[in-house]
Amino acid sequence: MSLKDIINKRQADDLFFAPSLLAADLSSVAREVERVEAAGVEMLHVDVMDGHFVPNLSFGVPFIKMLKKNTTIPLDVHLMIDNADETLPWYLDAGADSVTLHVEASKHLHRSIQTIREAGAAASVSLNPGTTLGALEEILPELDMVLLMSVNPGFGGQSYIHSVTQKTSSLVWMCSQKSCNPLIQIDGGITVDTISESAQAGGRCFVAGSAIFKAQDPQVALEELRKAAKQSIAQNMV
Repeated sequence: MSLKDIINKRQADDLFFAPSLLAADLSSVAREVERVEAAGVEMLHVDVMDGHFVPNLSFGVPFIKMLKKNTTIPLDVHLMIDNADETLPWYLDAGADSVTLHVEASKHLHRSIQTIREAGAAASVSLNPGTTLGALEEILPELDMVLLMSVNPGFGGQSYIHSVTQKTSSLVWMCSQKSCNPLIQIDGGITVDTISESAQAGGRCFVAGSAIFKAQDPQVALEELRKAAKQSIAQNMV
């Protein structure tokens, strides 16, 4: 089953974890991937940065192709680049199972979303912390996932911006008004402490890079994060 199908057939309280490879030990990528694969993560988050849209450089197409050949974990590719519309086919051809575009960078967002969907990948759009949800209004029913940045994009290890919790709640309400149900992904500053408020607000997919990759035992770290999120969701349902 494709990642797109898994997302769209999920239950309301299903959780997904997509640790960002920015936090991995890049001198031992294969070993790092094996560690989180054994831990049971649902995705690998691959941040593609160009030094223009965000002030950092990171992975590209060759890296994604290498990952695709060496792991069965779905690749969650996050394009933080100025020319995503033009280069999108590169990442789909390289094996991306989901592709996230930034609304702030895409000039032809609807067309690019259709390109992703036609390729069979999950289509996602991201908003920076300072971008309002109104930017999603016209495209929301077309999306499999929405990524809300809970840090300013470009670097790992930042602290969670707590105003994104209310933004998450507002997104849940907007989705109900639009009669759509994209997976809500939260990216940045996810720890055992912050995941509770994020999950209670409606976050169901977490890009927890440092919390998982830098843990002595990724499986234990993942279990603790999952437990904290599930407890928060359960309390919210009482």
